[in-house]
Amino acid sequence: MGRKPRIDQDELRRLTAEGWSNARLAAHFGVTDSGILQAKRAAGLSKPMTDHSRAVPWKLSREHSQSGPATNLRNLSAVTQGRAIPKEKLNTALRWATRLVDNDLDITYDPERGFQEVPVHGSSHIATVLAEARQAIQPAAEGLPNENRDNPAE
Repeated sequence: MGRKPRIDQDELRRLTAEGWSNARLAAHFGVTDSGILQAKRAAGLSKPMTDHSRAVPWKLSREHSQSGPATNLRNLSAVTQGRAIPKEKLNTALRWATRLVDNDLDITYDPERGFQEVPVHGSSHIATVLAEARQAIQPAAEGLPNENRDNPAE
């Protein structure tokens, strides 16, 4: 087994700034695309991965990972972490979570049955996720006219 090729981080930074694709960088350095992604992370050239474990604390089955509730929870989580998401997706997630909270409902997850809306017992997971998302978008809403403050993504 040969030695791994060394990727010069200064050269990687320069070529990345010039707009080289990961495939082109991989060919240039003689590594895989995955090797380039690892090198970019090591060089601080990639955005940190968004961690949705607070909003989605369950291990989701593949069939449920792209469901509406999972997507809405990830979108609210992304906003909480300062990520920009399309306003339509944010509005959908906010309306969904607000409907649940306004009706004293929460969400649970079962790997076989998927997501279930259930009455709130004690603390509400959805209420917590929604409050964190609203807190994160509040500074953006403060510069909006009064009629848009309740829905800052509009």
